[in-house]
Amino acid sequence: MSDEQVASEARGVAVEVLATVDLAGEIEGMEGRRLRMRLLTIEPGGVFGPVHDHKGRPGTVYILQGTITDHRNGVATDYGLGVGWPEDRNTTHWLENRGTIPAVEISVDIVGQE
Repeated sequence: MSDEQVASEARGVAVEVLATVDLAGEIEGMEGRRLRMRLLTIEPGGVFGPVHDHKGRPGTVYILQGTITDHRNGVATDYGLGVGWPEDRNTTHWLENRGTIPAVEISVDIVGQE
């Protein structure tokens, strides 16, 4: 599957916000920002798209179950149980589950207030 094929949609993905912390008052200069923790489940054949970047939204991911394929710069990297990756200002990617069981991750990032 190419980046162009997933550029317009996500499918087979469930997202649950587990917790947030308003960073205004916690860290000087972080007004309008919050720390967010989410549980993402990507079903077999599911795609977390479209292609997106993390400029202004750094984070980390940790895999709880299954395998997630991370597509960056034309390279597909598989991450399995107990492995994770950083998402920084240089990250532009999309994710998919090529496996036969749901892939589950914890994602923690800093985002603007909604």
